[in-house]
This record gives sequence, structure tokens and C-alpha cells, in this order.
Amino acid sequence: MKRFVFAVLATSLIGLAQESFAADQKIATVDLSKVFEKYYKTIQSSAAIKQEVNDMEKERAQMIDAEKKHEEDWKALIDKANDQATSAEARDRNKRAASEKYSELENDKQSITTFDRVARQRLEEKQRQRRDDIVKEIMGVLTADAKSAGYTMVLDTSGASANMAPVVLFSNGQNDMTDALIKELNATAPPGSLDTNTPATSTLGGPSKFK
Repeated sequence: MKRFVFAVLATSLIGLAQESFAADQKIATVDLSKVFEKYYKTIQSSAAIKQEVNDMEKERAQMIDAEKKHEEDWKALIDKANDQATSAEARDRNKRAASEKYSELENDKQSITTFDRVARQRLEEKQRQRRDDIVKEIMGVLTADAKSAGYTMVLDTSGASANMAPVVLFSNGQNDMTDALIKELNATAPPGSLDTNTPATSTLGGPSKFK
């Protein structure tokens, strides 16, 4: 009998504790992915990255053109080196020239490979740094607003769990901070900075080597 009473009492205390915990909580939600995407600094950063990609693609195209020219010169020298209508001395001279041109061609290929690797690494590092800076800034404003509103917790509705399911399974949207946060962040946006139709698009066509 005593065990039953203790069990009932324990259950009641747990229930009261849960009710008290729930009463003390004031939870808000935010779609952090949407806030990040709509923030004018994110849009500016994306446009800047696109322009850098375009500049790198132009530089790479010039390197490719130089490689093709060296390859054409090398093939022409090979043909001359094998031309039996010329003297042996001329053929030997063309063979040496072809060997030198081939070395230039190999250097061209190595330079392009190195350029691709370094350019991609540099872009990835810039993207990471800019993303981290923007997220840090957003979180600073979000935290200040949440504290001011008396929220005890803010959940990100755009987050996904390890099995790719949403972390927040249900929200009635009553305390959603998303739109207000976007409006606050973009209050000082320069004219035209919210235009996502930037002219900085790829000039080479096809997928970029650096995206």
C-alpha cells in the first residue's frame, strides 16, 4: 500500500514539475535558412562571388587558349621534323624545337591544374568566411530580439535531424520571428541591394569549374 501511495505521489510530482517547466517556457521559432537567404548582405556576397567566378573563368579561358596555341605549334614542329623533303639538319632542328614546345605544353597543363585547385580553394574559403560572418551577425540580432521578447528558447524550423527529418515537427507559427527578423536586418539595406537578378552570370556557358 505504501509503495502504491509513493508511486502515485511521485507521478503527481513529475506531472507538476512538467507543468511548471512548460509554464516557464516561452518558445519562438525562426526559419534561419530563409533569413540567411533574404538578408541583403547574403545577396551582395553571392553577387560578389559570382563576379569572382566570372573573372577566374576568363583567366582560365586565356590559359586554355595559350595551351591550344602551344599544342598547334608543337604538332606543326612534329610534322616538320618528319618531313623527309627537308634536310636532316632541318629535321633535327625541328625535333629539338618540338621537344621544347612539348615542355611548354606540359607546363601549360600543370599551370591550369594548379590554377583550378588554388582558385577553387580560395573561393571555398571566401564563401565559408562570408557565410560564417553573416550567420554570426544574424545570430547577434536574433539573440537580442529573443531576449527582449522574453523568449527562453528559439527553434530553427529549417533544421534537419540526422535522418533528414525536420527537427521541428510542428509549430502553429504563433511566435515565429522570421519575417520580423528579415525586415529588421534589411532596414539599412542600400538601394538595389535586395535585387537578386544580378548581371554577374557566367560568360562561358555550362557549369563553372569553380562553383
